[in-house]
Amino acid sequence: MTTQTVQIPGYIAGTWAIDPVHSDVSFVVRHLGISKVRGHFDTFEGQIVTAENPLESSVTAKIETASINTKNEARDAHVRNEDFLDVEKYPELTFTSTGVRANGEGFVVDGELTLRGVTKAVELELELNGFGDGFEGAKVAGFSASTEISRKDFGVTGGAAGAAVGDKITILLEIEAVLQA
Repeated sequence: MTTQTVQIPGYIAGTWAIDPVHSDVSFVVRHLGISKVRGHFDTFEGQIVTAENPLESSVTAKIETASINTKNEARDAHVRNEDFLDVEKYPELTFTSTGVRANGEGFVVDGELTLRGVTKAVELELELNGFGDGFEGAKVAGFSASTEISRKDFGVTGGAAGAAVGDKITILLEIEAVLQA
C-alpha cells in the first residue's frame, strides 16, 4: 500500500478558522423548473486543518439554518419552517470531512453532511485558491468548493410548495480562512 503525497507551491500547514466576513456559503435551486433561486446563509463557522501532506487535511463546519437569506423575507420564513429546514428542531447544518483526494487540477473533499438530522456522504469539488498575507501579517488561505445534493435525501419535502422547488440543490462555498496562532 502506498501513500500519495501532493506538493502545492506556497502551501502552509496549520489550523485555520473560516472568516465569515470574507466567505460565502450559498446555494442554487430550480424554481418551477424554469428559473433558479439563489440564497446564502449569513451565520456559519468552521475549521480547516491543512496537514503536512495535503491529502491528510480535514475540515469541519457548522451553519446556522435560521440564517438563511434569499432576499425575500416571506420565502425565508417558509424555508425556515418544518416543510423545509425546520430550524426550531434542527438549528444547525454540519459538515465533517472524511478524506481528501487529488482530482485533476483540484481536489475532492469527501465528507458527511447532516441536515434535518439526516447524515449523508457528499463530495465537495475543491479548488485551492492559494495562501497569502492578510492584514497585520496574518496568513490567509482561499478555497472554492461545490457539491450537489438531493433535498429529498435529507427529508426536505417542501410541503405543498415542494412541487415548485427542484430536488437538486447546488451548494457553493467561497472560503477565506485565517491561520490560527
